[in-house]
Amino acid sequence: MIIEMRTYTLQPGTLAEAEKRFGEALPIREKYSKLAAFWHSEIGPLNQIIHMWAYDSFEHRAEVRAAASKEAGWPPAIREFVVDQQSEVFHPAPFSPALTPRQIGPLFEIRQYTLTAGSIPGLIERWSDKIEGRQKFSPLVAGMYSEFGALNKWVHIWAYKDAAERFSVRAAAAAGGQWPARNPPGVVVKQESALVVAAPFSPIR
Repeated sequence: MIIEMRTYTLQPGTLAEAEKRFGEALPIREKYSKLAAFWHSEIGPLNQIIHMWAYDSFEHRAEVRAAASKEAGWPPAIREFVVDQQSEVFHPAPFSPALTPRQIGPLFEIRQYTLTAGSIPGLIERWSDKIEGRQKFSPLVAGMYSEFGALNKWVHIWAYKDAAERFSVRAAAAAGGQWPARNPPGVVVKQESALVVAAPFSPIR
């Protein structure tokens, strides 16, 4: 399986309308494959919508996108609002949950780490030893590493009820000394974090 994460930056003041139009057009697109999640940014880079799609393979992705593009009404009529588009394709880690519909938010944190080349397998091994304990505090939505787009990237997405729960969960998880899964010095060269909110039509929300 592969996971595509598409991030669109919109003109200020257009996010609500873009999200509305996307949701209205979504049934057309879902004739071919289902949306995994759809969020908009609250803290971090602003005026962004993020949508995630799961595919069986790169061939499946190409077939689905080609078929959907022939449908009237897809893609949604939001091009007038979009100032930047980014598409990244990831492989899920062995412990990453299936992207099935769940009500576990509505607040989510998307954490993106850039690692030195060749470091992803070691990170996955270290996380594999720790992730069960961490998920006792809040659910992991996805743990995945990049194949196309920015390389050597590790993305992990967590669900919370609100910002207060995020702070309390992170403190409780760290208090036991078992989390985070520490990386050797110099392995992580860049870290980014954003808090995003699920759209009403997001299957994971």
